[in-house]
Amino acid sequence: MKNTPKILLLSSSRFLINNPKVFDKPFRDLKMAYVTTASKGVTNLSYIERERKFFKDEGYVYREFDIDGLTEDEVRKMLLGFDIVYVTGGNSFYLLKAIKESKFDFVIKELLEEGVIYMGASAGSYIACPTIEMAKWKHQDKYNHYKVEDLHAMNLVPFLVSVHYAPEFDEVLKKGIQNSNLPVKVLTDEQAVLIQGSDVKLIGKGNEIKL
Repeated sequence: MKNTPKILLLSSSRFLINNPKVFDKPFRDLKMAYVTTASKGVTNLSYIERERKFFKDEGYVYREFDIDGLTEDEVRKMLLGFDIVYVTGGNSFYLLKAIKESKFDFVIKELLEEGVIYMGASAGSYIACPTIEMAKWKHQDKYNHYKVEDLHAMNLVPFLVSVHYAPEFDEVLKKGIQNSNLPVKVLTDEQAVLIQGSDVKLIGKGNEIKL
């Protein structure tokens, strides 16, 4: 029997500080696979160090993984026995490239049906969407695209997510939203989207941002 997919899409891991429990158990009681592949596409890794320190301080049970260069079978074996797969942020294009090459997307869809929770932050949220087109809306010259031209992603949810909202991005976001064929959910670093089957809701601090 298939389980109802459980997905949590964050703007930032800062959300976890004020929300230690979202599912049936606190995050510290869920064995977590921590996928840091997207960090290989950026130079400032301070956010990774903050996450590692937070996990250690809060007593998270986790193991860190990199899916880059792995086969589908290796990814499947790597993720065996975990309650939650957390894909953190970094370069969305690098991450998407690694996902397609490793067939991570096929594996994670299997795991969702088995009851494993998918959690993404920033780039990890983007790649859960139908495409990562929103990664081009802000800071267009900031990231190496690693020759990724096909922006179709894992399609775990039927909408786009735009993260790290600040009012200064209003105009560029409005333009991106207008040009997209998909609905867009805009998140601050204190917010997340919780998806359980067909039930989708915004959680965290503040009201829904509508542009």
